[in-house]
Amino acid sequence: MQLGYTIVYVPDVAASLHFYAAAFGLPQKFLDPTGTYGECATGATTLGFAAHALGDLNVPGGVVKASETVQPLGMEIALVTDDVPQAHARALEHGAGEIAAPARKPWGQLVSYVRAPDGTLIELCTPMAG
Repeated sequence: MQLGYTIVYVPDVAASLHFYAAAFGLPQKFLDPTGTYGECATGATTLGFAAHALGDLNVPGGVVKASETVQPLGMEIALVTDDVPQAHARALEHGAGEIAAPARKPWGQLVSYVRAPDGTLIELCTPMAG
């Protein structure tokens, strides 16, 4: 077993793809012709975005829409970078909301949190030592 996809249900797939490309340099890999599903080029594991309508179709009873919650959902996407302050500032410049400024954790990792315009909680962090 291996992790193949993380798929985030969002109100506007193209807008989310644009945000991740502009804010984090993760280019669009795929966008289906209907605009209801797309992917960023992220390496071995795919980061995908699907329209809320697909979430409602795929999951009986629908999904909780992160874009409509006051607090972020209890999950995150973690993006690893050597320059957390720069990545954090760039995300804010492209429309992310600040959740927590860059801070050093007790285990030595530099970590910050932002919230994407689509409501997704994003951790920006340096690589783990070891």
